[in-house]
Amino acid sequence: MTRPIAAWLTDMDGVLVHEGHAIPGAPEFIAALRDAGRPFLVLTNNSIFTPRDLRARLATSGIELPEENIWTSALATAQFLHDQIPGGSAYAIGEAGLTTALHEAGYTLTESDPDYVVLGETRTYSFEQITKAIRLIKGGSRFIATNPDTTGPSLEGPLPATGAVAALIQSATGRAPYYVGKPNPILFRSALNRIGAHSEDTAMVGDRMDTDVVGGIEAGLTTFLVMTGSTRPQDVEKYPFRPSHVKDSIADLVALV
Repeated sequence: MTRPIAAWLTDMDGVLVHEGHAIPGAPEFIAALRDAGRPFLVLTNNSIFTPRDLRARLATSGIELPEENIWTSALATAQFLHDQIPGGSAYAIGEAGLTTALHEAGYTLTESDPDYVVLGETRTYSFEQITKAIRLIKGGSRFIATNPDTTGPSLEGPLPATGAVAALIQSATGRAPYYVGKPNPILFRSALNRIGAHSEDTAMVGDRMDTDVVGGIEAGLTTFLVMTGSTRPQDVEKYPFRPSHVKDSIADLVALV
């Protein structure tokens, strides 16, 4: 190890859990972080759920951590909007994870001339909501999306996600959204600020080259790629950038805490 690690950021799906089950080594990794008193956050581009919801889901899989240690794209988006226009207004398409975060950031949710149209993930995208968003954006509202993921998983197969619906709205308005979630380094920097950590001695653990690793690199973090998610070893060579370290799973990192 060339750089000491004092704080940790880690992706959730594909790193800690897979289809509702803890990946071997994940409970031990989180327990080691808590026992050592290391600052850490679990990051997710999922904007559907609140940290409380996600904490409960992780607990069901056997991973115990406080909700304060979960940082979602919805929370990062709400923080970004608060920094841009404190006490502003938004028309939000999304679930409780997004609307709760916006409310807690002091935002008013409205359909009447909002400062922002904020697109998050939901299982119930409606034609009416999308039409409203298009008209508001063409009327001057700024376009924000929580994350660029084009599909999400389900038991029946892939579902259209935020990035896919954002592309539809962009096509209709000619206005591209600003994506706050991974791989935007702003998500990682907001996470660092949340736990009072510095990029020089913080690591990011992820399973995707195109979100976790590239975002971590651009934020100046040490990056660990694990092979328990969507990336295979041969995939690494396809990218013009490399993670700092490649490991089989999160279990290989417990000793580094």
